[in-house]
Amino acid sequence: MLKRFRVIFSLLFILGFSATLVGKERADTYFPHTLGSYWVYEDKDGSELTRRVIENKDIDGETYHAFSYEPTFEDWADYDYHIHPHLYQVGEERITFWAGDNVEKAVKARLTKEVETFGKILEKNFDLLYDIEVEAQDRFYVLPTSVTFNEKWDTAQIKAKVTMTPDPPQDPEETICEFTIVETGKVLGTENVETPAGTFEDCLKIEYRTATEVAILMSRASGESHPPDEEESNPPGESITTLWVAPNAGIVKFHQKAGDILLTVITHSQVKASTTVKTLELKRYEVK
Repeated sequence: MLKRFRVIFSLLFILGFSATLVGKERADTYFPHTLGSYWVYEDKDGSELTRRVIENKDIDGETYHAFSYEPTFEDWADYDYHIHPHLYQVGEERITFWAGDNVEKAVKARLTKEVETFGKILEKNFDLLYDIEVEAQDRFYVLPTSVTFNEKWDTAQIKAKVTMTPDPPQDPEETICEFTIVETGKVLGTENVETPAGTFEDCLKIEYRTATEVAILMSRASGESHPPDEEESNPPGESITTLWVAPNAGIVKFHQKAGDILLTVITHSQVKASTTVKTLELKRYEVK
């Protein structure tokens, strides 16, 4: 009886311990940052993205590790803060990417493309003038240094405002869409991952999901301003981003499925919202 109790106790202890993700002493192994290290990723079309550790940078008295990318971004709509951090830090409580300015550029670029897509549909009748404002928190909280599997944490919050005005004036004279995007992260467990760079064992599988709230205000020629009925509003779907992070190697795989933000809420017969799927896998790397 005593022997059986010891076996059960040992199993419970092992299971409880394995549910703890990483401690402070292991955070650096999952996100290496030695100067001169590099990672080359390949997408499904064969295009490559190279990230290099180049220097350290101080922000508000804290040291962040800096990266360069090749090729450089020509279109900010292609930027994603999960895989393209320019600055990051392994802190006492969490791993943080400093990405606020770049997130704002990326979201604005995405929304600009969506507004221009909508404008092309309407250009037979009138031009569509627009203004886009985006505000994002500076820090993206990638991963707590101590967390249990399937335990959620808040990673980022983004607010965006799109103002559209037809020229010449129509009814409604102006439409304002305000979006609040809140993202949460969760470690699903560990997996072995095959990539062109080889097979990596015991990778952390981290999933990030966004939930978007939308408010729509329309100004009419009568001077009245009011939001549409709830039935007429189709809130945007969430985006799902998954990172696989390997010990002593870092990010080895990235997968993302993201839907349109603005086009999803526009009620027009010719508007079709789309979903973009991106995948990057590690092709070769060197951690100094």
